[in-house]
Amino acid sequence: MDLILWRHADAGEPCADPQQDLLRPLSPKGERQATRMAQWINRQLIDSARVLVSPAMRAQQTAKALDRTFKTVHSLGPDHDADALLLACQFQQRRDTVLVVGHQPTLGQVVARLLLPTHHPVLMWSIRKGSICWLKRRGREGQERVSIHAMLGPDNL
Repeated sequence: MDLILWRHADAGEPCADPQQDLLRPLSPKGERQATRMAQWINRQLIDSARVLVSPAMRAQQTAKALDRTFKTVHSLGPDHDADALLLACQFQQRRDTVLVVGHQPTLGQVVARLLLPTHHPVLMWSIRKGSICWLKRRGREGQERVSIHAMLGPDNL
């Protein structure tokens, strides 16, 4: 399985009210970031990849830059955790390519969980706004390994 974690692009400062924060749009900088990353991702991503997106407006706008069909998954919202993300993409059950557009700290927690042999619940990687972390799971059951295929941000393109 290829699991691509894409943090939504820049959306300015968070809102104190969680309901209002879900409606926070991308900033002009974020729109540029999303477009740059989407162009790169589209050159790399296979046509059959599933794209799962948080319901937050900033994540939806980031995903729309791909110009691909995507599914909005409420359990990818900013108030959910790494377990919810791994369940939504069926990480243990499937072998296909999945792109998830979501939020920190959840994305960083997923990376830490999948790469570190002993999981510590508060440990996470920091993924910058608009950046991706592309993970590959390879091997057979019981002997599977997860590795980083790419880590890239919109400012590196």
